[in-house]
Amino acid sequence: MRYNFIAIEGNIGAGKTSLATKISEDFNARLILEQFEENSFLPKFYKEPDKYAFPLEMSFMASRYQQLKDQLGTYDLFKTFTVSDYFIIKSLIFAKKTLPEDEYKLYTNFFNIIFNQLPKPDLLVYLYVKTERLQSNIKQRGRPYEQEIQNDYLDKIQDGYLEFIKQQNDMRILILDTNALDFVNRSKDYEKILEHLHKDYPIGVHRITF
Repeated sequence: MRYNFIAIEGNIGAGKTSLATKISEDFNARLILEQFEENSFLPKFYKEPDKYAFPLEMSFMASRYQQLKDQLGTYDLFKTFTVSDYFIIKSLIFAKKTLPEDEYKLYTNFFNIIFNQLPKPDLLVYLYVKTERLQSNIKQRGRPYEQEIQNDYLDKIQDGYLEFIKQQNDMRILILDTNALDFVNRSKDYEKILEHLHKDYPIGVHRITF
C-alpha cells in the first residue's frame, strides 16, 4: 500500500468493517475497529432519539478519540500500515443530523478541541451505498437495535458525509460507489477496490463508479 493510514468511512451498513478487516488480513495491516457495541446509549437512542442523542454522541466522540489517539500514537514494527473502519469526523456528521442546533453548537466546541490533536488519514475512503442496499445489509447482519432504523435517517447521514466531503480541500478522499459490487463474497469485486487503493491519488476528491 502507498498509504500509512487508511480510514474507511460510510453509512450504517455500507461494509466498512468488512472491507477494513479483509485489507488488514491480506496486507498485514494494523486494524482499528470502532467499539460501538459497547455503547449502552445506542439501543436507547434508537428507541428515544430526542432523549438520548446528546449523551450518545458525546460518548461516541470520547471513545473514538481515545481509541484513535492510543492506536495512532504508537508504532507497530510488525505491521506495514494502519487501516480503520472509521475516522473521528463521523462524530461531527452524526451529531449534526441528530442534535438540535444549540446542542450541536456545544458539541462542536468539544469536537474542535480534539480534532486537531489526531493525525488525518493519508487516504479517506468513502463507500457510497444507496439506502435500499443499506437496509438490506442491516437486515442481513441482524443487530436487534438497528432493525428500526428509518430510511430518512440513513438519507440524512449520507447527505452529511457528502456535505463534509465537499468542504474538504486538504485531504485525499476516494468515493467508491459500491452498489454494483459484493466485495465480501466475490473476490473479483474486492480486487477492483484494491486496484484503486494502490493508486497514488493527489489531494482532493476522487469518485469511482464500478
